[in-house]
Amino acid sequence: MPFVKGKSGNIAGRPNGALNRSTEQAKLAVARLANQGLDALREDIEKIRKQDPIEAAKIYLKLLEYIVPKKAAIELSGEINQRIQQISVNIQDGTANQHLKDI
Repeated sequence: MPFVKGKSGNIAGRPNGALNRSTEQAKLAVARLANQGLDALREDIEKIRKQDPIEAAKIYLKLLEYIVPKKAAIELSGEINQRIQQISVNIQDGTANQHLKDI
């Protein structure tokens, strides 16, 4: 039986996309290290806050950039060629009568 590229002879082999044991262990080790670092970071920032609250606030703001996504500014511009004559606002009543009122 000749070897066919991309087809394993071991039907019970590791499924596509599954991590091998060493990759899984490496990811777990990095996650644990990061977790310990976050605990130490919390303590370090608390020490800084006691000595210099303004510096601690700056650090918090810098860290927030990695947690909270930045909002993009949107600028709208245009020209109105006609004069606005009237603006109407309709408020729908949420009761069973459901009538509209002009303001």
